[in-house]
Amino acid sequence: MARQDKQLVFGRDLAEISPKLFLKLKLDLRLPLEAENINCDNFADTTIDEIKNLTVFQGRQKACIGDFFEITGEPSDKVMIEGDLRNVKRIGQNMTRGFLWVKGDTGPHLGAYMTGGVIYVDGSVGDYAGAHMKEGRIWITGDAGNFLGSAYPGETKGVNKGAIVVLGNAGSDSAIRMRRGVIVVKGDLGDFAGQAMLAGTVFCFGKLGDRAGAANKRGSIVALGGKPVFLPTYHYDCTYRPTILGVLFRRLRDWGLEVSEEAVNGYFERYTGDLNILSKGEILVLK
Repeated sequence: MARQDKQLVFGRDLAEISPKLFLKLKLDLRLPLEAENINCDNFADTTIDEIKNLTVFQGRQKACIGDFFEITGEPSDKVMIEGDLRNVKRIGQNMTRGFLWVKGDTGPHLGAYMTGGVIYVDGSVGDYAGAHMKEGRIWITGDAGNFLGSAYPGETKGVNKGAIVVLGNAGSDSAIRMRRGVIVVKGDLGDFAGQAMLAGTVFCFGKLGDRAGAANKRGSIVALGGKPVFLPTYHYDCTYRPTILGVLFRRLRDWGLEVSEEAVNGYFERYTGDLNILSKGEILVLK
C-alpha cells in the first residue's frame, strides 16, 4: 500500500516536485481562451520574455500569454499554472515532457494529443480531457467532463497508450475508440463509456453508467461499484478471479490510489460483447 504520509501522483511524491516557473491568471475571462501554447515544451530552453510573447487566441483576436498571465520564476519544464481556468482551452496540448501542475478548475481539451510528461490538476476539467493521447499521464483530483480520453468526431482511433486518473466523477461518452492505455475513475462514470473501444482498460470504482461498451471490439471495462445496465448484445460468460487484474490493481496502488483487498483478490463476473462486432470485448463486474 502507498504510505499515508505521502501524496503520490503516479508513484511520485507530490511534495518532492518543485515547479520553477509560475503562471497566474490576472484577468477574469468572460470569453474562452485558446491556449495550446501553455505546455511544458514551450517553457523550457527559452526566456521569460519569449514565454510572455507566445500566442493565444480569444475568439479571432490574436494575443500573447503575457496579456492574461502573470509569469514569474525561471524557464523550466516544471510549471505551475493557477487561477479560474474554466474558460482556458487546450492547456498541455501536444505536451511531450515535464510536469504541469494546474491549480484550479480548467476548460476542455486538457492534454489533448499528449505524447509525454505529466499533467496534475488540483481541480476539475472540462470535456475531452486527454483526447487522442499517445503517451503521457493526467491526474485529476476533481471531476472530468464528457468525452474523457475519447476520439474526436470522425476520427477512427482515440487514446493510444498513456494513463488518465480521475479521483471524482466523469461524464458520459468516455474512452470512445480507445486503442490502448488506462483510464481510472474513482467516482461514477457516465453512460456510453467505451464506445467502439479497440483495446485498452477502463476502471470504474463507482457506479458505471448504462450501455457501456457499445461496439466494443477488444477493450476491457472493469466495474467495481455494482452491476450496470447492460446492452442486450452482452452475455454472461463466467465468474472467475482474473490474475491480470490483481497485477493491475497493485500497480494502481503503487501510483497512489486506494484499492481494496476485495478488489485485488475478488471474483468477477465476465460479460462478453459486443455481439454486433467481434464479441471479444469484456465488462468485468466485481461480485
